[in-house]
Amino acid sequence: MLKLLQKSLFYDQSGPVKRSVVISLGEKNKQIMEEINDLQERLDLSLAKNRLNNLVAISVALISVFMAITKVKDDNIVQAMLQTKSDAVDSWNEYQSKKIKHHLAELGLNQIKALQVLGYGKVNAELSAQQNNYQAGIARYQKEEESLILRAKSFEKQYDDLNFRDDQFDLSDATFSIALAMLAITALTGKRKLLLLAWLFAGFGLVMALAGLMGLALHPTALVKLLS
Repeated sequence: MLKLLQKSLFYDQSGPVKRSVVISLGEKNKQIMEEINDLQERLDLSLAKNRLNNLVAISVALISVFMAITKVKDDNIVQAMLQTKSDAVDSWNEYQSKKIKHHLAELGLNQIKALQVLGYGKVNAELSAQQNNYQAGIARYQKEEESLILRAKSFEKQYDDLNFRDDQFDLSDATFSIALAMLAITALTGKRKLLLLAWLFAGFGLVMALAGLMGLALHPTALVKLLS
């Protein structure tokens, strides 16, 4: 088509002029093709960046949802931990109170035994009654102390179990935060490697969150000790 155009426009012109016009049109056509290719490349890059940004947006939305769910559960666990710790402290305080009363009863019993050596008749009868009271109190205190020890240790065990799950949610929240930071950098730089690394951290956070929600015995002790 280009040749037909050249023939129709320059049919009566001399050879050198005709060749210069042909060269000029060829260069113009080449320039146009280069601009078209450049625009196509820009369009491809724009589409690729849009796809990357869409993946980043979806990832941020999913991570935010999981963070919100785990935040609610973690707050409930922290409240339960505080209540359990308070119950354990109250149990140990009550145990100490019973222990003091136990010692006082034992002192009273020893004094009664000493007075019985010196006493006689009616006095010994009263001392014997008082001795029975002290012995009954000592026996009661011993049973109550054992019960309080078991209850306090039960609260401590419950606290340790809750703390175990709290560590899981803490690790999940930390890795989710790192993933969000990497996704922000990915959106700015457009590097897919950062997106994959962010997904890696988000995957670890998701595993820890599910472990905390389902009560699984998944606990990277070495990492927790390093961070605590």
